Amino acid sequence: MSGHYEAPIREPLIIGHKTYHDITEDIARPIEERAGKLWWISLYAALVLFIYGFGCIAYTIGTGIGAWGLNRTINWGWDITNFVWWVGIGHAGTLISAVLLLFRQRWRMSVNRSAEAMTIFAVVQAAIFPVIHMGRVWVGYWVFPLPNQFGSLWGNFNSPLLWDVFAISTYFSVSTVFWFMGLIPDFAMIRDRAKTPWTKKIYTFLAFGWGGKAKHWQRFEELSLVLAGLATPLVFSVHTTVSFDFATSVIKGWHSTIYPPYFVAGAIFSGFAMVQTLLLVARKVCHLEDYITMYHIEIMNIVIILTGGMVTVAYATEYFIGWYSGSRYEDFTYLSPGAAVGPYWWAFWSLIICNLVIPASFWFKRLRTNIIWTFIVALIINIGMWFERFDIIVINLSRDYLPGSWTMFKPTIIDVGVYLGTIGFFSVLFLLYARTFPVIAQAELKSILKISGETYKAKEGDEHH
Repeated sequence: MSGHYEAPIREPLIIGHKTYHDITEDIARPIEERAGKLWWISLYAALVLFIYGFGCIAYTIGTGIGAWGLNRTINWGWDITNFVWWVGIGHAGTLISAVLLLFRQRWRMSVNRSAEAMTIFAVVQAAIFPVIHMGRVWVGYWVFPLPNQFGSLWGNFNSPLLWDVFAISTYFSVSTVFWFMGLIPDFAMIRDRAKTPWTKKIYTFLAFGWGGKAKHWQRFEELSLVLAGLATPLVFSVHTTVSFDFATSVIKGWHSTIYPPYFVAGAIFSGFAMVQTLLLVARKVCHLEDYITMYHIEIMNIVIILTGGMVTVAYATEYFIGWYSGSRYEDFTYLSPGAAVGPYWWAFWSLIICNLVIPASFWFKRLRTNIIWTFIVALIINIGMWFERFDIIVINLSRDYLPGSWTMFKPTIIDVGVYLGTIGFFSVLFLLYARTFPVIAQAELKSILKISGETYKAKEGDEHH
């Protein structure tokens, strides 16, 4: 069909001369075969971290948040740093699945499933921190506007912290529906291949009676577009709302109009870095090199260059305005000459090196098409974005308006434990997902095989010659 023509010059998205049956076999293999030794070692390591973190959370709830390194001056510390970091990591999934669907970018089909799963798992981790930060976890439901017997006790709708509740819960629910709906044709594929009655029952339930009829596909396509339309504003609104936690306050360094776009760009930047981190591992372990090709990796690195450039402009703006104002009080904000040489100089330079200097190497094609270098840089960006959130919160709070209350933040072993616990929890969820759900949307891949598959591209090229 002429509407589906693709220029021969474009890189094939599926390499290795695959047939429809090959795609089914390759993507079902990790689910149908027994897990390897490496998977079990990874799972046990992640479970150890998760159990340790769960113990630290239980200790925090039992003792109070005095168990953290907070003090009178710095009353937000690692907890809110981690909250913003996890929300940011979840952003790439929605961008890949919703925005790129609307723009009809076919390369997203190999990476969208895992990116969506990562979004959901990251938002689950993010939600843990504000809840335990309340101190009294058992009254956490008070943030929702529920009918109650306390004389209509409502949340404070003027508080950005309450806006967070609605932003995160909406984001989580829309992302989950989007992710699950995309999985339905793949669940049906596993159901039809199931060898044991128990497996067949589970996947029959999950497949919702999918039969692959034309009517089913029509509804699937329509619902995909509707959900993509709903999810696209969420890409921008969720992290904008998170940025309002800071931007609507009167704390110096936080009260800034640049925060919303800067937070959104930073979230996509860190989200794509995490997608690269996870997919490069999944690509190797699940033998998916023919579907997640060097072309996919390079395209995602180009998105990292773009969003990294936006973040760099935001950093430069903050730093320049602080310097140009001539106000010595600006030296106490997180991006200022004072921060570069002050007591938190190491956090400032970690941010600059990890987010600005090292990712700039992706401007060189040789480096952005090097898998090992991509993996290293993706990890470094994740570290750098954590330092960005740490700097925004801790550096800005550590220098108060009263010099007598200036202080330093020292995390406790409980702070560190809760953070490591969420990394363990995230890893457990992702490892279990990779063993039970198809890591790549095979139904979508089959739809582009005849226009983007290597065999068909070769034939097309010969015809045009």
